[in-house]
Formats: sequence, C-alpha cells, structure tokens
Amino acid sequence: QIIIHQQVELLEAILGTETSSKYEIKNHLGQRVYFAVEENDCFDRNLCSPIRSFTIRIADNTGREVIRVKRPLRCNSCWFPCFLQELEVQSPPGTVAGYVVQNWDPFLPKFTIQNESKEDVLKIVGPCATCGCFEDVDFEVKALNEMSTIGKISKYWSGFVNNVFTNTANFGIQVPVDLDVRIKAVMIGACFLIDLMFFENSLDGL
Repeated sequence: QIIIHQQVELLEAILGTETSSKYEIKNHLGQRVYFAVEENDCFDRNLCSPIRSFTIRIADNTGREVIRVKRPLRCNSCWFPCFLQELEVQSPPGTVAGYVVQNWDPFLPKFTIQNESKEDVLKIVGPCATCGCFEDVDFEVKALNEMSTIGKISKYWSGFVNNVFTNTANFGIQVPVDLDVRIKAVMIGACFLIDLMFFENSLDGL
C-alpha cells in the first residue's frame, strides 16, 4: 500500500488561488519515501485547471529524482473520444516506464495502464459518481478482461474543512506486492491523473 498526501497550501486556502501541488508519498507504515512537486505556470494552473499540462517530479528522501510524470494538455470530455487524457511516467527520468491512457466510456471513468512498449497491462475502472458524499471513493484496478479486481486507488475522505476550503487530498494505492516495479510507478502517475481530473475542484469529494 502507498499513501499519497497532498500538502495544504496556505495561499490556496485563504484566497482560493490555485497553487502548484506538492505531495508526500508514504509507505504502509506512514514513513515518507518520496516527495512530489508539480511544475507548470500560473496560466495553466488557473485557466486550464483541471485539464492543465504538468510535469510532476518525484524525489526520494535524499533529493534524487526517481520518477517523472508528464501530462500534456488534452481533452477531458466524453464528447471528444479522439483526444482523451494520456500520461507518461518515466522511471528513472528519461526512461519510459509506462503510460496511463483514458478510455472512452459514456458512464464510467476508465483508464488503461500500459508498459513502456504501449502494451496494455491493467485496467482502472472508477465509480459512476465520484462526489464521495462523506466517504472514500474507490477506483478499482482490474485485469484486462475487467472481470477480476487486483487492487484499487482510493480517494480518502479528508474532512469538511479540507474539502471545502482547499483542494488537498489523501489517496491510497493498493496493488499486489509482486507487481512489476515500473508498473507501480505508473500507478502513482495514475493516482495524480485521477486527482487532477476528478478531485481538483475544492467542493469535490463532499
């Protein structure tokens, strides 16, 4: 299990201004193993959010960058199935580990996890409604036939104050321990994409 905790930005909480996201990535014991920072400009964050392009750099506790997540500016609507979301994960930076590709579906959020050769590996299927209503929201990680569930990405309920006044979020990623380490890195990228697509607005998750 991996826990991803978005840090509270004071300026965002007070003024409602979108700031660069920063995350702590922790193991199942709550120990920080990575730190992630989003890179883009003010124009992208405030005008294009939540479809903005970004680069997220993930560093270990020594400050060495170990994973890089790159998201181009693309469409975020089921009405434009030819230009949906695609995200590239590099680990180490400069070497492609895999991709997260949004699949067109009129009712459910769906994604495909691909390896470095763009071969399909896993599927992610979200719920019909992602509002949460004071509870966790689970995106199930499934085999390619979507018949068996092997894990999940969960957006944890963070409390009324956090959800109303900030965009801060807490996620959990649960996958099999023997899953390819490169695909585990891609799952972290998938978590960031899900956060930006479905939980970026401060009222989401209520």
